[in-house]
Amino acid sequence: MIKKYGATIAAAAALGLVGSAAAKADIVIATAGPMTGQYASFGQQMKAGAEQAVADINAAGGVLGKKLVLQIGDDACDPKQAVAVANQMVNKNVVFMAGHFCSGSSIPASKVYEEEGILQISPASTNPKLTEEGGDNVFRTCGRDDQQGQVAGEFLATKMKGKAVAIVHDKTAYGKGLADETRKAYRAAGGKDALYEAYTAGEKDYSALVSKLKKNNIDVLYVGGYHTEAGLMVRQMRDQGMKTVLVSGDALVTEEYWAITGKAGQGTLMTFSPDPRKNPVAAPVVKAFRAKKIEPEGYVLYTYGAIQAFAQAAEKAGSTDVDKLIKSLRSNQFDTVLGKIGFDAKGDVTAPGYVFYEWKDGKYDYLK
Repeated sequence: MIKKYGATIAAAAALGLVGSAAAKADIVIATAGPMTGQYASFGQQMKAGAEQAVADINAAGGVLGKKLVLQIGDDACDPKQAVAVANQMVNKNVVFMAGHFCSGSSIPASKVYEEEGILQISPASTNPKLTEEGGDNVFRTCGRDDQQGQVAGEFLATKMKGKAVAIVHDKTAYGKGLADETRKAYRAAGGKDALYEAYTAGEKDYSALVSKLKKNNIDVLYVGGYHTEAGLMVRQMRDQGMKTVLVSGDALVTEEYWAITGKAGQGTLMTFSPDPRKNPVAAPVVKAFRAKKIEPEGYVLYTYGAIQAFAQAAEKAGSTDVDKLIKSLRSNQFDTVLGKIGFDAKGDVTAPGYVFYEWKDGKYDYLK
């Protein structure tokens, strides 16, 4: 991988501007996601995970004898803002990005990181294109939508056999990608969706969509999108007397979903990776979070694990040089709060896939 800024550093060194002070400098890393906006609960998950990981790693001696310094970027899940954030991180000499959250942000930002020689490990972006089309520097600790869609589609075809199923999406890289993968797997398993629709994210009134679902006697609504819109849909379905089951993906793994739905969210089903909070090796970290009144749900531990993987890869490589980090990540296993993980040739994590969860009484747990 060629770093654009290599010549600049070489020139600075020739002028005597890079010396022992720089050699002893801290290692700057970052996380970026929707710190503001309607998906800010996920940004806060990432921020909490990153801050705790940095604190714990620094307390244990840092990385390569140096302290980690964390930068936080707010992309609001907006592609253009994500690129701006990526460029800001270049200017801050970041060597590693644990981000972004939305696939629609991670994918364009990844081009900047590739060009500038910065390692990227997303804890949350599930669109296959991120690693299929991204550079060698792109990895993720979460799963992919084609894996998630396979699980969801087969579930709909077998467990909801004979039910009228509608599939809707929010037109985003994540939402549409997940809905389409689910639909493909559903149809391959013998299912036939009664409706396939797009909706606009950010709206408050989904009564027209709900009325259409009611008219078509939809039993199951699969939502490719985020918790805010899904929560409003299920509430408005209940307001119209509908008992339709809402099924969705990993973007519902936030307690904010129940804050939107209340009891209307009872019985909502969703796919997500195995809950790392239940992993025995994560117990001390989970305890530390809870002592701070932070529940490490959703992507908190996936962000923490991404930073652990970076830190261990750097130690094994003896460097934070991106090419050495890439080689280290592809050739080693790492002990993280997610368990022992590695990465395949595309940068996808080699870890267990997706399982179903059910929302019940304000909490989500494995579907029994």
